[in-house]
Amino acid sequence: MRRRNRNGFTLVELLVVIAIVGILAALLLPTLSSAKARAQRIQCVNNLHQLGVGLQVILQNNHCYPVMAMGTNGGPAGAGEPWFIWADILERDGLDIAKPEPNWFQKGVWRCPSARWSTKINSHKADYYGYNRSGAVPVAANPTNYLGLQGRFNSDLHILTPTQESEVAVPSDMMAIGDSFDGSAEFDRGKLGEGTAAEDMLTYGNTLTRHQGKANVVFCDGHVESPTLKFLFQDTSDAASVRWNRDHLPHRDRR
Repeated sequence: MRRRNRNGFTLVELLVVIAIVGILAALLLPTLSSAKARAQRIQCVNNLHQLGVGLQVILQNNHCYPVMAMGTNGGPAGAGEPWFIWADILERDGLDIAKPEPNWFQKGVWRCPSARWSTKINSHKADYYGYNRSGAVPVAANPTNYLGLQGRFNSDLHILTPTQESEVAVPSDMMAIGDSFDGSAEFDRGKLGEGTAAEDMLTYGNTLTRHQGKANVVFCDGHVESPTLKFLFQDTSDAASVRWNRDHLPHRDRR
């Protein structure tokens, strides 16, 4: 008898192949997703490293930190005057970009590739990195009690004067710039964890999962770390608190 030629797969063979491909894809997708998240986290760390380099340039030239807001003439920002925020100062004086591009704060080293804002955040105006403005003191507190890098507030003249380099007791253990979790230009202890995890996610975006439960932070000496969100925003120990404050003290009395 003549053997009949087979030019294709049988239905059973085709189903077996599809099943094998499905199993391989299921095994491979988590690995690819993890690799992508790791690459984005590394890019964010590199961004902050570059911002840390710019911060060191400012310290070298001026021996003081950028204030939260400064007048466009290079002096403190007075009431009713045009002003720059700390990021403007860092872009121009630290990164040496005299004429920044439009929306520069959402490009290049200023953009975290992992951040995904919720629909409640205006993503076209959102900042990806924030400044340690008030330290461990709530932003709603009296500005004269702030322990971060905002600058000293003169309540009579309503101006800020820069924090001097010598005022930061331990630069290697004080955080300067970190991930912004609400789209503002501030990196403050109260910015995350004010509501439930679900509320934070709904309000801000992927704040709790952006870096797999961590945040990227550059310190006053220029090095970058990735502490856990719990250590940053919930830990009340002295070791966690002093990293926010320029005098390297926990200041439980000001919380």
